[in-house]
Amino acid sequence: MRRSRAVLASFAAVATALPLAVLGGAAAGAGTQPYTVRTLHFAVTVGPANDQHCDIVGDLYTPSGASPSARVPAILTTNGFGGSKDDQAGIGRAFAARGYVVLSYSGLGFGGSSCKITLDDPDYDGKAARQLISFLGGADGIAFADAAHTQPVAGLEDVIHDARDHDGVAQTYDPRVGMVGGSYGGGIQFATAAVDPRLDTIVPLITWNDLSYSLDPNNTAQTSGVSSPTPGAIKLAWGLLFSADGALVAQAQYPPQPTDLASRELACPNFADFVCPALATGATLGYLLPDATAALRHASVVSFMSQVRIPTLLVQGENDTLFNLNEAVATYDALRAQHTPVKMIWQSWGHSDSTPAPGELDLNNPDPATQYETARIADWFDHYLKGAAVSTGPDFAYYRDWISYSGIATPAYGTAAAFPVGRTRSLYLSGDGSLATSPAAVTAGSLSLLTPPAGLPTSIDPLDVIGGEVPAGLDNTDLPGTAATWTGAPLQAPVDVAGIPTLALRVSAPTAALTQATGPSGDLVLFVRIEDVAPTGAVSTIHGLVAPIRIPDVTGAFTVRLPGIVHRFAAGHSIRLVVAGGSVNYRGGLTPTPVSIAGGIGQVLQLPVVG
Repeated sequence: MRRSRAVLASFAAVATALPLAVLGGAAAGAGTQPYTVRTLHFAVTVGPANDQHCDIVGDLYTPSGASPSARVPAILTTNGFGGSKDDQAGIGRAFAARGYVVLSYSGLGFGGSSCKITLDDPDYDGKAARQLISFLGGADGIAFADAAHTQPVAGLEDVIHDARDHDGVAQTYDPRVGMVGGSYGGGIQFATAAVDPRLDTIVPLITWNDLSYSLDPNNTAQTSGVSSPTPGAIKLAWGLLFSADGALVAQAQYPPQPTDLASRELACPNFADFVCPALATGATLGYLLPDATAALRHASVVSFMSQVRIPTLLVQGENDTLFNLNEAVATYDALRAQHTPVKMIWQSWGHSDSTPAPGELDLNNPDPATQYETARIADWFDHYLKGAAVSTGPDFAYYRDWISYSGIATPAYGTAAAFPVGRTRSLYLSGDGSLATSPAAVTAGSLSLLTPPAGLPTSIDPLDVIGGEVPAGLDNTDLPGTAATWTGAPLQAPVDVAGIPTLALRVSAPTAALTQATGPSGDLVLFVRIEDVAPTGAVSTIHGLVAPIRIPDVTGAFTVRLPGIVHRFAAGHSIRLVVAGGSVNYRGGLTPTPVSIAGGIGQVLQLPVVG
């Protein structure tokens, strides 16, 4: 079974339920320390002006041995999109049994917590988490036994206090505390670190760097990380699911307010006001408008990276069309550049296929001794929160699905002292439709394609949100005349790729050269992907990953940074590059445009090859 929940539920829970339940089961099954669990409500004040009052519901897990004279560190965790504190019960049980106080809470707008869904904005979600940290540090007036906030609960006295925060300031309520969570529960960690220097370490899993890229990616004209001043191509499937899931959660919990006119018309009254109108407009135009892009970036770590100064373990999924590997790399590179301690794991699974490989995570019988990711996360917290003399593992690790092993997945993980890894292998686009291995083998000629009208799809390929359920062999097929392909010769030996492929490209599109002056709606939009062609002729796009590009100037050369991959092209297989005019998962360009791509030594696909 490749997904354990329905599609809407999977978006809500894939990122968080898997790793966190795993950690929970591991410790609980070990039968180490007993603990108690108590549901509490928290009165928090959020917003830029701190004038919005919210109720947060959470479960407090306390080891029985914790006391003012035997203090322990704490962990804060919250749900993925559409989920609740209950999704985090595993991590609560696990780390309480390992000697941590754990506060698992429902994020704003989810799982019984009030106020709107604000996309992990530091001004809202970050500030809410900051007040929960104050409670963990002993502050009164925050926790209550009831949702009406009439029965106060004293701040905790069982958590270790730090002498100074990470700004070097002594604070009254400064607990030793880390955070862990996935997807939406990963983004909140950056938001919290940005507003609260008391937070000591974070472990964000399968989350975003720039939410505008996540929903409207442009894999060319990128100026920093994954961000680009030119909008990309809106993700139709993920955007629809995102809106629908948020609307269902909101309508189930909170009636529309009379003032929520725009969002009420779009049936999503509990979202921040801009979200659903932005996505609806994006689906119509094919790209996000500047105000929507700015709002999404405001809720993204790319906008406040300099405020994240604590040890960070990034965990990202190789099989993820929502938050791809490039987003983790963007965060990793930025943190390293500012000398923030950071390590990165590329796991096998993600939003597009939520089933971990054997020995990575096991929901039924989690065990750090037999599961790679479980052990890495547990060691990370033991090192940074308990001061234990344990290794936090290699700086970079990546899962390789072609490695045979039994038991723990450690042998399947390649490791390195830093990212990127390997060496560059160049393949040249030849005029005869081949991928040449040397400039001397390139022939003259060109390939042509036509982009469709109105941004319609030109490929028959699986929807991103159900990619993990598609039977093997069902993959991208382009309508005749809508794609250009270059295929390499069958490989004499395996080629192992681990990293971010790049494509140096120049196209001829006279129509787009005339219309691009009108703005994004006149820009040429193409979709680039890498395929593995088996000797039988079976074709597969690597994890369904596609690079949309909106080209701001078709008269010059440009570079495409494709989504990162870890993949073995086996001996006898061929590497194929496809440039297509449309995709069922995106809204393409609105104007039909003839495009030709000439072969040449400057037209180069570069693959990061390891081994």
